[in-house]
Amino acid sequence: MSIVQGETQTDPLENASTPLVLHDSAPNPAAPRPDDWDAVSIWRKAERQRLIDERLAMSSESRQAGSVRIAAGLDQRIGKFSGRLVGTYWPFRGEPDLRNWGIRIIERGGRIALPVVLAKGRPLEYRVWNPGDPLERGVWNILVPTYGPAVYPDIVIAPLVGFDEAHYRLGYGGGFFDRTLAAMPRKPLTIGVGYAQSRIATIYPQPHDIAMDMVVTG
Repeated sequence: MSIVQGETQTDPLENASTPLVLHDSAPNPAAPRPDDWDAVSIWRKAERQRLIDERLAMSSESRQAGSVRIAAGLDQRIGKFSGRLVGTYWPFRGEPDLRNWGIRIIERGGRIALPVVLAKGRPLEYRVWNPGDPLERGVWNILVPTYGPAVYPDIVIAPLVGFDEAHYRLGYGGGFFDRTLAAMPRKPLTIGVGYAQSRIATIYPQPHDIAMDMVVTG
């Protein structure tokens, strides 16, 4: 079963290969002092834009191939899906497209949930979604489940703009994932996903930043 219509898309498990080896990044000559939060914030904003621009400049074929490798890597890392609830996402601005992988989770006895932005400064709310359930346009025009009770995933898949070797994630700057993880009653397995070129030396983590348990790239 495939969820993607009207665009080139393959089953994430077809022709799967081992995820790419992470590469080292060149040092940033304008790197701030870690204890200067104002400078770190400015640096993060510039680095975020650079990484997003690089991602959007990738060909659709390269993004698709990376998504396939990431899906295969997630299968290897997670293993069993039956009875587990996986918080995944609807892709945005060139993020790895794992929608077909999400369908495979359901076919293997698991469930998936999608995040909903309720308001600025609040945690995300995850809602269970199945193919055919209604979706509506949410914040940033991202499709989200129209209704459903809030749930707490066993596994959270977090798309990233950048990441470092300590598995800290650079996102879009809203702090939604960190806030959500901090508010959950029990800690899920957290996995960051992105393209291999998203690796940077450090994101200059601050006290509110929460490291991922692992990062899978393609």
